[in-house]
Order: sequence, then structure tokens, then C-alpha cells
Amino acid sequence: MYEFEFERPGSISDAVAALKTDEAQALGGGQTLIPTMKQRLANPAKLVSLTGIGEMQGVCVEDDGALTIGGATPHAVVAEKAAASYPALAALAGNIGDPAVRNRGTIGGSLANNDPSACYPAAALASGAVIVTNAREIPADDYFQGMFATALEEGEIITSVRFPVPRAANYQKFDQAASRFALVGVFVARFDDGVRVAVTGASEDGVFRWSEAEAALGSDFSAAALDGLALPADGMIGDLHGTPEYRAHLAAVLTRRAVQAAA
Repeated sequence: MYEFEFERPGSISDAVAALKTDEAQALGGGQTLIPTMKQRLANPAKLVSLTGIGEMQGVCVEDDGALTIGGATPHAVVAEKAAASYPALAALAGNIGDPAVRNRGTIGGSLANNDPSACYPAAALASGAVIVTNAREIPADDYFQGMFATALEEGEIITSVRFPVPRAANYQKFDQAASRFALVGVFVARFDDGVRVAVTGASEDGVFRWSEAEAALGSDFSAAALDGLALPADGMIGDLHGTPEYRAHLAAVLTRRAVQAAA
């Protein structure tokens, strides 16, 4: 490591002010940023920790039934506190990484980083979530803009995430055994006005919606409705863990499993 300043503000306004400093970087749980700094792939002059901001912590159910989660809320808290209101999201959070990661990593940090194999982006996109920042509200459909790319501006932080709660939902993940990231993960959410299907871990462009599956499931929410549907391998990730064709096939298999479990 190298020398850097560390600041732990107690309010959102103080955090925003601290991030205006040259080469300042917001720090959530540090599960990605700290290892990146150790490898000298990032060298911010100042880290601004968001974990001491009380208004960015916690899980609550709003009057309209939506679930709002503070951006600095650890995965383990989501797994516990969201279990009654949004079981599929709680189960996803409870299967991220290992206990150390779940108790330090935060939902806001995960969404801000937008790793192409992270789990939360699939939940946010499939749920039609709204990412709330210190400056605005961003629908999930507009938020994710490619691998490690988001709609966040410089110095903008995720203060909370608002999840509409579907009638039924399920997340299926095929773990990459060493990292516990998703080799492929599929989140299916059924609402009164349709079905949303989001795939993570598979595409070179990051998380995406499978529109053909959504259309089929909107008419018939059953695994049988997916018969004959397949994702193209073009644009899928190919590495030592799996070919593009394998990931495309796996995404279709996991979509069927998610529908069966949700139904």
C-alpha cells in the first residue's frame, strides 16, 4: 500500500464535500477498491468512507410496498432484514462471497462498481429498481451502461436503492468456485404488468435484460414458455471458466430454474 488520507464523514453532505477534493475516492465496504489499491491499479489520494453515515444504513418497507435499502448497508443486513418482504433479494444477498465479504461489502458499493459478474446488478435490473443518489434518482434501465460503467457522475454517491417488490421472484447463480462471483446469474421477477429477466456474469457488456424471455413469460409464466428460446453466444464472455457458448446455454438453463422456483 501507499500513503493516503482517510476521512469518515457522518453525513451525506459532508461526504459529498469531501469527495470534491482532488483524487478523492468514495469507499463503501472496500471489497474491490482495497485489493485494487494493493495491486497498485488505483491510487486515490484520499478515501472517503461512507460506512459511518447513519442515513445510508438500513432496510425499510415504504408505504407503497417498495423496499428501500441504504447504500451503505452490508449484504448480511440485507439478507436478514429483507427476508420477510423480498425473499429472493435476501437470498441473493446471503449468498454473496463469504461471511467476511457479506459483513463488509455494501449494496451501494457493489452497484457503483458494477462488476460484470456481481449479483446485485441483476436484482436491481430485474426488479426495475431506482438508484437514489445525493443528486437524483436513476432507473435501473438507465443506470447500467456496460462493464464497470454506470450513469454516476464524478463525486456522485448512491445513498439508497428502492426496489419495487414483485409478485414472485427468484435468483439462480452458478458460482465461480474460487471467487463466489456469478459465472452466470439470472434474476426473474414477475409483476402484475409483466416479467423482467436480468442476466449477470455472461455478457461482455455487463448485466442485461433478456427481452425474448420476458415476452414469453409475460404470456405464460412457466418454464415451458421458454422452450425453443436461446441466447446468442455473440458478445458473451469467454475465458478459462467457460466459453461464450457455454455461458449462453447456462443462462437459458438458469432462467428456466428461476421460473420454476418462483412459480
